[in-house]
Amino acid sequence: MKNKILFILSLLCGLLFVNAGLNKIFDYIPVPDDMPEQAVKMFMAMMEITWLMPLLAAFEIIGGTLFIVPRFRAFGALILTPIMVGILAHHFTLNMGLPVPLIMAAVLIWVIIENRKKYLPLVRNHMNS
Repeated sequence: MKNKILFILSLLCGLLFVNAGLNKIFDYIPVPDDMPEQAVKMFMAMMEITWLMPLLAAFEIIGGTLFIVPRFRAFGALILTPIMVGILAHHFTLNMGLPVPLIMAAVLIWVIIENRKKYLPLVRNHMNS
């Protein structure tokens, strides 16, 4: 049962990342009218760096897709973790809605904990260097 719940949550979370990445490329979700001014300024600044949004979109699409597939979920979690940190920082500092990002972060943390044995060789190899 736990595996089914984790799969469903990973599927939903992965699809949210894929959707966010595709939206950065195709711009199909309208910007809300009540978007905080600081958030608009930040996105405009990010758009000035022409390579940043396509790069972020690529990582969201690839990471989200890997996150959906159980065999590659641990790798997808590694790709999505820094993006999730940025999302949380963005929502905390701009006082935007936190429930969805917090749920996504919780799912990501759950996946990381469930796959901790896969990450141990990375830590052990680094510590022995």
